[in-house]
Amino acid sequence: MSRRRMRRIALPLALAAIAGTATAVLSSPSAVVVQAPEPPQDAPAAEPARGPEAFVFAIAKYESGNWDSAPLVPTNILHSVAQYTSIPVASQGALVDLSSPELFRFPFVFLTGHLPLRFNPQESANLKAYVQRGGFIMIEDHNHDVDGGFHKTAVAEIARIFGSGALQPIPNNHELYRSFFVFEDGPPTTSHELNGWGDGLVHENLMGVTVNGRIGLLYSNKDYASEWNYHARNKRFSSVDNTRFGVNVVVYALTR
Repeated sequence: MSRRRMRRIALPLALAAIAGTATAVLSSPSAVVVQAPEPPQDAPAAEPARGPEAFVFAIAKYESGNWDSAPLVPTNILHSVAQYTSIPVASQGALVDLSSPELFRFPFVFLTGHLPLRFNPQESANLKAYVQRGGFIMIEDHNHDVDGGFHKTAVAEIARIFGSGALQPIPNNHELYRSFFVFEDGPPTTSHELNGWGDGLVHENLMGVTVNGRIGLLYSNKDYASEWNYHARNKRFSSVDNTRFGVNVVVYALTR
């Protein structure tokens, strides 16, 4: 049987007044067990890497496209998780190869890019096993364009790996939108949608692949990659912190 690495993360008992469309909700004070997904049975039998005590925002590296298109997202979201919750966080993000057994160290992985996306056989196998074994990956279209190369190929790849009907719209009353902050209208709109950048549409729903009642793969073409790709110190110039939904995604990934 594969070894399981468990980490206990105590979520905050917090109630904060937040401006804008979202408000903070009361989190459970009990300790929550967070389990990294099990590696495949045929993974190398070397000594298993031990998961970090603090949450690490991991960026997925893949063979095609440009996986490094949003380099400031990890630090920015880590800053927000530390600011709003009591989840211990690492000082910086990590890079993990989607084809490597190291993927299974991380309960949360973020994948983005602009260019057409094609997963090689090992990346495909790892991605499917990772999601089915309890991992959480957010795939974000950095183009914000339903006619763009990333969106078309990413959706096709998800269908190829998980099945043609696996990727489904996520209802806007889903618990994802209440896992920490409350977003009454579902996924918050990005500035790129409001400015008409990309396809000029406001995408009302995110998409997801659900395993055992839990989202394991979250797909977005709202372009949060651009929205969150700035230095954390610049948040003080924003009237409403646009990274709050990133906190929801992380809390959901770690506690569901």
